[in-house]
Amino acid sequence: MPALALDYPKTQTVEQQDDYHGTVVQDPYRWLEQDVRESAEVAAWVEAQNKVTFGYLDDLPGRETIEQRLTALWDFERYSTPRRYGDFYFYSRNDGLQNQAVLYRSREPGVDPQVVLDPNGWSQDGTVALAEVSVSPDGRYVAYGIQDGGSDWRTWRVKDLGSGKVLDDELRWIKFSHASWAADGSGFYYSRYPEPAEGEQFQSLNTDMAVYFHRVGTAQDQDRQVYARPDHPDWGFNAEVSHSGRYLFINTWIGTDDRYRVEVIDLEDEAGRVTVLEDAFRADFSLIEVVDHTALFRSTLDAPRGRIVSYDLRQGAGGTWREVVPQQEPVLQGASLVGDKLVLDYLQDAHSKVSIHSLQGKTLREVALPGLGTVSGFASAPDDPVTYYSFSSLNRPATVYRYHVDSGKSEVALAPELAFNPDDFVVKQVFYSSADGTRVPMFIAHRKGLKLDGSNPTLLYGYGGFNISLTPTFSVTRLAWMDLGGVYAQANLRGGGEYGEAWHRAGTKLQKQNVFDDFIAAAEYLEAEKYTSPEHLGIYGGSNGGLLVGAVVNQRPDLFAAAIPAVGVMDMLRFQRFTAGRFWVDDYGSSDNPEEFKALYAYSPYHNIQKGGDYPAVLVTTADTDDRVVPGHSFKYIARLQDAQSGDEPVLIRIQTRAGHGAGKPTSMLIREYADMWAFMAAHLGLTIGASD
Repeated sequence: MPALALDYPKTQTVEQQDDYHGTVVQDPYRWLEQDVRESAEVAAWVEAQNKVTFGYLDDLPGRETIEQRLTALWDFERYSTPRRYGDFYFYSRNDGLQNQAVLYRSREPGVDPQVVLDPNGWSQDGTVALAEVSVSPDGRYVAYGIQDGGSDWRTWRVKDLGSGKVLDDELRWIKFSHASWAADGSGFYYSRYPEPAEGEQFQSLNTDMAVYFHRVGTAQDQDRQVYARPDHPDWGFNAEVSHSGRYLFINTWIGTDDRYRVEVIDLEDEAGRVTVLEDAFRADFSLIEVVDHTALFRSTLDAPRGRIVSYDLRQGAGGTWREVVPQQEPVLQGASLVGDKLVLDYLQDAHSKVSIHSLQGKTLREVALPGLGTVSGFASAPDDPVTYYSFSSLNRPATVYRYHVDSGKSEVALAPELAFNPDDFVVKQVFYSSADGTRVPMFIAHRKGLKLDGSNPTLLYGYGGFNISLTPTFSVTRLAWMDLGGVYAQANLRGGGEYGEAWHRAGTKLQKQNVFDDFIAAAEYLEAEKYTSPEHLGIYGGSNGGLLVGAVVNQRPDLFAAAIPAVGVMDMLRFQRFTAGRFWVDDYGSSDNPEEFKALYAYSPYHNIQKGGDYPAVLVTTADTDDRVVPGHSFKYIARLQDAQSGDEPVLIRIQTRAGHGAGKPTSMLIREYADMWAFMAAHLGLTIGASD
């Protein structure tokens, strides 16, 4: 089904041009930036595009078989890592094909569980999700955020587990915030924005955040404002109460970079005075806990790969930071205090390594892990001698382990029963050279017995931004691709956090081209080593990874047969004008800056599509209610690409309704979406789909 056989919807153009520092830029599809919920014209365009796209996807060979296989592989029990509050452990569980995971509590994880919250009855289509959960210290109350249709906005409610009733408390206009309980369980601290103007809640910029205290059983308009900075409307705040309940820490942020101001309020001080511990936005300061008035933090202060520092709160403002655990060669990703020991989670060449340290910083032991994979968890009360963590890899779903801090013993607590054998698949790590000689790691996974003859349909995935590390963790969708006979490759590009802040900075702003070069070099490595060839290689990435795919398709369309840019940032000149886009200036720079404009304009996916270009098969995916990366990015990009394509390959857009940026999607929607995506990839990479078992 070549592109020439597809009758793409006619997309109108407008006379729109902008002057950026003397460079005039045409923007003929500006009208597609309008919210689909507010514009009948955009809604009609979405409907017309989906009609063409789903007509194409529904006829792809093997699509039904792929959906059946995805459904079968997805049907296994999945647990989150348990954490104890009061007499109960709280954790989520999905029995396999439930649209949303259910929150449970039990005295022993997995034994006689009681349902706390089941979001599966909150909507008929499964698109109303349980987004965040915060349990009071004694385990009586659960505050929880509700996500509707994938939006970043959350509505928070409170459930009393003593009576089993959901209270009348309802908190709105909250995003990018958690809830942190007072020690006595009387209420919690949270951050929120002012109510947006009518019709602007899904596109307008988010400013003027403030911290509030909500007392259980009262209306939101009675919440007490604890902290605000109206002189800095672009600042955001995270509020966290220490385990003892005495101190409230406020971390102030201005974007996506892990650079914070740190302040503290002694809650025993009736005046509520704020003490500044760190005034400059110069490093990451993530609170671990307070021990005898000394606050422990994971920090990048003078340590780009991370270290543990402390601050004696009795010093007041102007005190000094003391090193507890120095910077190591691996990157410090997380830290917790359990059983009066520090549990430090490191990344060693993009996979997990965990070590136990005394409060004085002495290394006591390493946690023996099952292999090359990813660890999460170790969240417990500071004096609790037992904690839980999960381990997964590209071929192994998460298994939950119970860990005894004093002895160092790990034992399986919750393990899934699987309909496949993880040992049928190979997971390996390789290293390759980028264009400037930089050594870049990549994980490769596939069925055993692979022949390196250049004919293997291969899916290359990347992200490369915002200090986010891609580690070898499990995904049903990736396993399904490998199960069908494909190769999965995951490149650890610059811009991520795999090797600390220097690695991150090397893929930002004026250095962003390094990310695209790293991805191109990964493709060239896979082809040179005979894993695959251009006619069998597909690329995929979401959000910042969608930008990556869009940019690389423009720069090297000869290197791939198919591409899926998902919920991508495609217009690099206007992203900062919508919702959370202004935060991304930390990584991307801004078109308001003359030098950064030149770099952005040089790779912006929307602006670098060449009229008459011969592009590979492209399936753009987005959602009509995405208020993180507004769908206008994808709408404008595909409109221009459809107009420019001169080759025979289809360039389509799949627009999901009642879905956002990705979080909260129901299982049934995910299965349909990935069945479409993998069928598209299979058809254009030469992956033959056999009959379903």
